[in-house]
Order: sequence, then structure tokens, then C-alpha cells
Amino acid sequence: MDIVKEKDNISVHYTGTLSDGEVFDSSVNREPLSFEVGAGQMIAGFDNAVVGMKLNEKRSVTIPASEAYGEVRPEMIQKISKDQLPPDLKPEVGQQLASQLPSGEQLIVTVSEISENDITIDANHALAGKDLTFEIEIVSIN
Repeated sequence: MDIVKEKDNISVHYTGTLSDGEVFDSSVNREPLSFEVGAGQMIAGFDNAVVGMKLNEKRSVTIPASEAYGEVRPEMIQKISKDQLPPDLKPEVGQQLASQLPSGEQLIVTVSEISENDITIDANHALAGKDLTFEIEIVSIN
């Protein structure tokens, strides 16, 4: 019987939900997700959850934020003056913007607050600080 272990290439179907039951991602009605176990392609908790599962096995696992997208880092949230924005930009809460770092690297940030003169941007991952529950089914093991 095939059992998932480190370095295996596997395919899974999954549905990810938040603690309130909201679905944030799912492979249902799509191709299964394929990845190499332990290669760093997945969040650590997901990689750990599939090890030891059997072909066609289904499992529900809750992954703490620390093994998912990490905790919210306050230093990744900052207020900037609207006069630093391009004049044609009309920011809205929830809008994603690309920010250029001094290194030339691009960082995606989300507008989290708007006041008369400033906007607050958040560079944390949208799922940071959240425990995630996944329904996982092993579809193939290679």
C-alpha cells in the first residue's frame, strides 16, 4: 500500500476553510494540486499533514497560523501620506497595490484603512494570523 513520505510527488484534492467555515481555496472542480512533499512548495503544516497518509485517504487537519502563513507582523503595516501616491490612484479598502522596495523587488500590499490624508497598507499575507483547516484527499503518489 502506498503511503506518503518526504520527497514523494503527490497530487491532492483539498478544501481550505477559516475558523468561521468560510472557504478560502479549493481544488474541487479543478485539477488536483501536485507537489513534492517537503520541498518547501507548500506551507509547512500542509506538508506535515500529508506525510503518512495513504492513497485515496481523506483527512481533516487544522493548521495553526505559525505553520501556515505566520502571525500578523505589525512592522509590515504602515501609514503613508496620500501625496506619496500617483495622482490618478483612488485607493479603496481591500485594494492591492504593488510597492517597489529599495532592492528593486516588488511587494504586494493591501490597503487596509483610508483617512483624509493617509492610507494604511498591509504587507502581511491575507491569511497571516489565521488557523487554517484543510480537507485533504490523496489522489496519487509517485
